[in-house]
Amino acid sequence: NNFLHFLMADKMPEFTVDIDAIKGFLDPQEGWALYDRCLAAGELGPTLEIGSYCGKSTVYLGEACRISGRSLFAVDHHRGSEEHQPGEFYHDPELFDSASGLVDTFRLFRQTLRAAGLEQVVVPIVAATQVAARDWSTPLGMVFIDGGHSFDAAQADYDCWAPHVRVGGILAIHDIFPNPNDGGQAPYSIWQQAIASGLFEDLGIVRTLGVLRRKDG
Repeated sequence: NNFLHFLMADKMPEFTVDIDAIKGFLDPQEGWALYDRCLAAGELGPTLEIGSYCGKSTVYLGEACRISGRSLFAVDHHRGSEEHQPGEFYHDPELFDSASGLVDTFRLFRQTLRAAGLEQVVVPIVAATQVAARDWSTPLGMVFIDGGHSFDAAQADYDCWAPHVRVGGILAIHDIFPNPNDGGQAPYSIWQQAIASGLFEDLGIVRTLGVLRRKDG
């Protein structure tokens, strides 16, 4: 497996935050795969993630960017995805702001950045993906899509950010479930689109993390 090298102990940094204590749904193997790919992608440009939630993936990516001297742009409106809203399966009462009547993950996200020592590495962009991308012009070494899981949300993330991945750069998509019985199909749909476009080479899947490389042409 060409991903086994990211599990080598000598490549694992010592986080200053308990990564397992950060709220989120990222498997450690997926996290280390992100770290490994992001570290290499630093040669091409900065990394951008869509869907930071409380910062679990941000720590893996941010540490890699810190080492490579790159910035990590973290795009999230911090109002939660569809499944995080009151009454939904993944709703977390601790992340609900009763004063505004809205989900608010930004406070915990900032706490994570501070605890991880990444405030000088991560650039939070508190906005919807289309708003953040409207005037974007910076080529990216890596894009990680882990935003909303509706078809409209996933499609918007792909349409907005995949074109900004540099040749040789990485496009990673979380929650890839080829079997509909295992999970939602929106991330799988955009993963299929990326491969069908002929612009991306399939580098494999780590648990539910699909990894692709931007090809020339």
